[in-house]
Amino acid sequence: MNSISSSELNLRPPEQVMTSARIGAFHPTRISFVRSLIRRMARENWRIERPVFDLSDEGYGTAVYRVVTPIGPVSLVCFSNELDAADRTDRVIAERWDTAFVLVAGDADAATIERLQQNAPLQEAGRFQPGDMVLSRANKSMRLFSHFADRLSEGRQPDIGQALSVGYLMRTTAVYGNGKLGMSDLAHVFSGGIFHRPYEAEMLAVYLIRLFSFDLIDHIARCQNPDKAVALDAEIKRALGVGNATGLGMAPFLLGHPTLFNNWIMARETALARVRAVETADAATCDRFRVLLERTLLYAQQWHTDDKPQMAEIEILRRELSTLLDRLDGDDSLIAGDFPWNRLIGEAEDNGSLEYQEMLISVVIELYPDLVDTLEDSMGSDERTLTNPAMTLGDLKTLIETAYDWALGEDYSTPTAQHYFWYRSEEKEEPRLGERWSEPGSGLETPIGVARDVAALHDALATRSKDDRDATNVASFLIAEPHWRRIVTRVQTLAAHPYAEIRDNLLGIKCHPIDLLRCKLSLFGASRYDPKSDRWTRVNFFQGAPLPDQFDDLNAMDWSFPVFDLESGET
Repeated sequence: MNSISSSELNLRPPEQVMTSARIGAFHPTRISFVRSLIRRMARENWRIERPVFDLSDEGYGTAVYRVVTPIGPVSLVCFSNELDAADRTDRVIAERWDTAFVLVAGDADAATIERLQQNAPLQEAGRFQPGDMVLSRANKSMRLFSHFADRLSEGRQPDIGQALSVGYLMRTTAVYGNGKLGMSDLAHVFSGGIFHRPYEAEMLAVYLIRLFSFDLIDHIARCQNPDKAVALDAEIKRALGVGNATGLGMAPFLLGHPTLFNNWIMARETALARVRAVETADAATCDRFRVLLERTLLYAQQWHTDDKPQMAEIEILRRELSTLLDRLDGDDSLIAGDFPWNRLIGEAEDNGSLEYQEMLISVVIELYPDLVDTLEDSMGSDERTLTNPAMTLGDLKTLIETAYDWALGEDYSTPTAQHYFWYRSEEKEEPRLGERWSEPGSGLETPIGVARDVAALHDALATRSKDDRDATNVASFLIAEPHWRRIVTRVQTLAAHPYAEIRDNLLGIKCHPIDLLRCKLSLFGASRYDPKSDRWTRVNFFQGAPLPDQFDDLNAMDWSFPVFDLESGET
């Protein structure tokens, strides 16, 4: 695994990067997980087969997709079920879905398929084995699915505008891994050798679900009208991804896995720093930048949401991108001369919106694969925590004042500072957010309030005399007051990880959980953020991604910020 030193380059300081507003404006980059996976599949010539496709005329039954890698095969077992309209919901409390999927190690033999048939459609009510790596479920986008089936069965391609208005044929409501429900835990998944980066197995499952959605719609159309039906056009397939409905369950992950989170952000910031350190840009790179910028503007113009605050940000982004393109047409000096990308990003930081700044960062990172792609191997973490029992309380207090100064100074006793509390629902064991002063359950609060807890620890240390702090070590302190162990360990572990903490009060009335969701989704590589409230959003995975037979097509592999030509029908 490549390591990254925070002193390697001039990285953006964590006080600039790690605010909720900033991370809530992130966009995918070329080292996001979906992009890294596709490059690896192409580089290693992974081959996808379909040994089982046993579906009824209505599209119900079983399919298996076998992925042949240089190390060995993995298989996605797919179950398509009949579902009443009344049972179709994105909510995590749903008990039935259109489809269920399990990614398993090796080949899926008849016994494995039979076992999974009894468990996968039940999802959390089922039970799984160590050879099962990923569990997922998805519902059809019924409006789009019906339109596609009707058109294809008539020998016509679907309406492009309607296809893009949704962007996917299926929408997942969960993608589970890492030991849940008896499945293989991450260490076991990695020990098999095929997967060695975070979320590789999960993202492969989603990519295969995308392929299944295409094969399913072709099959249904063919069964409806065998004589006239046509297959879905490859370019329309490229324009479709896999939808995902993501709620609060994703947000606490960033707090619960801080060293992993640090490494994700560190890789992203190192990529940016390397690009900003480029002394001059040649003509080909400048031309490439203009092409990407034009594509990004079209992407922003095709990005729509009913969420008024997000739509307002998108409209500002469109104007800013358009202005930059106009300026480039008349002034090449913007990207000429010394350190062009550093100057361009610096100007955006001084004058641009956060959406624009972070979009521009994704664009310039795209220009230099040779500088940034190796960073995808630095994004894992053993996630060990360390307590230093010999540290004096004086040194611990100084450590807080140095590494956690952002958490100090706020009065956390006020109602607005503790407006929210995070907890896990008893029914689904999923994270939830309550309002402390109007809802019951604060006694079940989970430790998301890092800023509040660090400040409380600092206050407790400050009440002691200097002589006492210098004479008392952490071991003695925790023996006498063990309730501080969690937060002491966190401070000591993370002080050397500059991007591990979100530098805001996540209990305060100004907290926007949607920022945490978008941050993690951008690191995965999701696009087309479509917030439905401040607590859940819809996004799209693999929209624009090459199909398996396009991995050697350089044009198809260039799919950052995918856009679609409504007239020609091409991505």
